[in-house]
Amino acid sequence: MNLDNFKTEITNFHYKRPDKIPAVVKPLLKFSSFFYDAVTIVRNFLYDRYILPVNCVSAKVISVGNITTGGVGKTPVVAQIANYYAQDPDEKVCIISRGYGGHLDNKNVNIIKIDGDIKCDAYYAGDEPFWLAENTLPSVMVLTCSDRCKAADFAVNQHQVTKIILDDAFQHRKINRDTDIVLVDSEMKFGNETVLPYGPLRENLAGLNRADMIYIVSKNTVHKKAEQFARIMAKKLQKEVRICRVEPDIVYNIKTNEILDKSEPVTALCAIGQPEQFFKFLDDYNVVNRIIFEDHYTYTREDIAQIKGKIVTTEKDAVKLRRFGFNNVYAMKLKTEFDCRGLLN
Repeated sequence: MNLDNFKTEITNFHYKRPDKIPAVVKPLLKFSSFFYDAVTIVRNFLYDRYILPVNCVSAKVISVGNITTGGVGKTPVVAQIANYYAQDPDEKVCIISRGYGGHLDNKNVNIIKIDGDIKCDAYYAGDEPFWLAENTLPSVMVLTCSDRCKAADFAVNQHQVTKIILDDAFQHRKINRDTDIVLVDSEMKFGNETVLPYGPLRENLAGLNRADMIYIVSKNTVHKKAEQFARIMAKKLQKEVRICRVEPDIVYNIKTNEILDKSEPVTALCAIGQPEQFFKFLDDYNVVNRIIFEDHYTYTREDIAQIKGKIVTTEKDAVKLRRFGFNNVYAMKLKTEFDCRGLLN
């Protein structure tokens, strides 16, 4: 159940200590990365020259993605952009997610939310689409489908959507986008700057040239380091680079909304891409135990029942735990602040 050691080793390989990779494994990983890189280069070449077809829709499309594996904080950014455009009564906004981790057939287009009505829970929708449904304005539609083109056509043709926000779609190039946004973690950056599996990159760093806007995500309470990195990136890439500030807000009981006393002993639990960042936000709390599950893990009642005392988790995890009805589960709320203006010309 506890994947703490596994996660730590993967992080060390990709971001901290590549020399810790066992000598017998390193040549195989490097060899695999060479072929992975070659495939992504050829694929991007074919899309750049329109040899591979790109689907266009009659709505403005904004893609929010990243170039590394793991959680950089896309979900709240997607929600905030959707809410920004949904404030205009003349706009009809739709978020399209792949629906990873849910239990719906995502070969089909699934309506998670429409006209303020959330159609299913986190178990079926997936944690991120369900969180998006709960944290966006009532007018924002949320769809899941592995085929983003199919979902976009459905949104435009059946529901007259005018703005589409694609969640985690930087490498999903089958659909045309008006703006490509890439998020970069200010602490983890690009790891060892090597593509999978030897490194954390989904494609090599030349892919950043496709981005129209880059946000440096600063998950901290002091943002000077992120601001310096943003200036370096802007100069290097000759692109606009903005800061997205993510800070801890409150820890609240998911049933009663009671605020947690920082002195109370708690177990910190999560199933996210970068668990260490979550634990860092809990430095001021009395954490006596840490439990890590794989990203997008589907919790069982037994997973939680065996944990004694109070549990603190992320809001992304909390939407999956709510259905069990436990009284001892708390969620950490984060504040996400960034500038949404000028994303579309």
